[in-house]
Amino acid sequence: MFNPSTDKKVAIFLADGCEEIEALTVVDLLYRAGIPCVKVSVGETPVVCSSHNVTVTADTTVSHLSWDEYDMLILPGGMPGTLNLKACKPLTDAVLRFRKEGKPLAAICAAPSVLAELGILKGVRATCNPSVETALTENGAELVRENAVTADRIITSRGMGTAIPFGLAIVAYYLGQETADDLGRNIIYYP
Repeated sequence: MFNPSTDKKVAIFLADGCEEIEALTVVDLLYRAGIPCVKVSVGETPVVCSSHNVTVTADTTVSHLSWDEYDMLILPGGMPGTLNLKACKPLTDAVLRFRKEGKPLAAICAAPSVLAELGILKGVRATCNPSVETALTENGAELVRENAVTADRIITSRGMGTAIPFGLAIVAYYLGQETADDLGRNIIYYP
């Protein structure tokens, strides 16, 4: 049973070709922490096929989303999932609006390149999958190679292997580092 620990609500966006571990690990950790998280398909239906042919059913679609209900937008990576996120104009428009309004954003793996190409990471410490580092540096990000980086209300991470630190960084953002550390210990995660 889900017991909310905050009134903040986040949305995680699923596109065909997304990296399912990056998406679902984050969803799992947020649920365990009591952070309401809605899975949103950027396609016309809630059914999404991941980059490894795993079928996931989202809670809703981007066309039915009421953006003002959400405090944070989360972009998982994967290919061609990241390209499909980037091609979703309602999502990129919302990302830009959230940034302008000072609302937090999070992206992992190749998805930080979407933020970089929108101009959001200029002068911001960020990390990403090595395959898209050039997109970050060419767009002015301060590239670091850490598992998860929180800077200027943006959380970024490197890939599938860093999905747990990424999810825990989001938990820490909302509920504090002590809560994130406790959750890490509860799932037997010792960095």
